[in-house]
Order: sequence, then structure tokens, then C-alpha cells
Amino acid sequence: MKIVLSVALVLLLVGCSEESKQEVQKSEAKQVVQQTASVVKVAVKEPAPVTPIAVAAPDAKAIFKVCASCHGQKGEKVALGKSKVIKGWNPQEVKIALKGYKDGSYGGPMKSVMKGQADKLDDEQISALGEYISKL
Repeated sequence: MKIVLSVALVLLLVGCSEESKQEVQKSEAKQVVQQTASVVKVAVKEPAPVTPIAVAAPDAKAIFKVCASCHGQKGEKVALGKSKVIKGWNPQEVKIALKGYKDGSYGGPMKSVMKGQADKLDDEQISALGEYISKL
């Protein structure tokens, strides 16, 4: 009888300790889930601020200084005695001419000289020059 009681007592204690371990494991797992959820909430609620990057417009007056060496300070000269006077051109005319020089579809006797100049300009600079030259 003592043996049966001893075995029953041992089984009872072993069973209780297994249940306690499972409860502790469940509690720890629950804490991990709660901590993870709070980190995820913080990440979702607080996105990094976006700072716009200021991009300066091209300085057409400074760019035109290269043009002025042949076309004159006000675009009033026939460049190297062979080109048209560009003073009074509207912005679209300037854009068409400069883009044409770049791709080889525009120009007369000074086409190769102007291609070298136009190749240095991007679309924004060409647009800025068009506006600037139209106001000379």
C-alpha cells in the first residue's frame, strides 16, 4: 500500500510540474507576442519624415555668356558672319534649334560648331535659355 501511495504521489507531482512548465511557456510566449506587436505598431505609426530636395533652376544668364561670345550680349549679332540674329526669337524657336543641333536635324554652315555647344546642355537648360533669349 505504501508503494502504491508513493507512486501515486510521484505521478501527481510530476503531472503538476509539467502543467506548471506549460503555463510558464505560454506566459512567456504571450509576452513575446505583445512586445513584438508594440514594436510593429511603433514602426507603422511613425514613418520617417520626407524632406523635399530643393533643385535650383538653371542660371540662363550665366549659360548665355558662352552664347554671347558669338551672338553678342543681347543676341544681336550674326554669329561669325554666318548665323541668324537670335534676338527676338520666342522660347519655342530656341528650343527647336538647340535640340535640333544636338540631334543633328537643324542648322546650316555653323551646324558642327553649334552641335558642340548644344551637346553640353540638358533639357532644363535649353528651356531656361529659350525663356532668357526671348526677353533679350
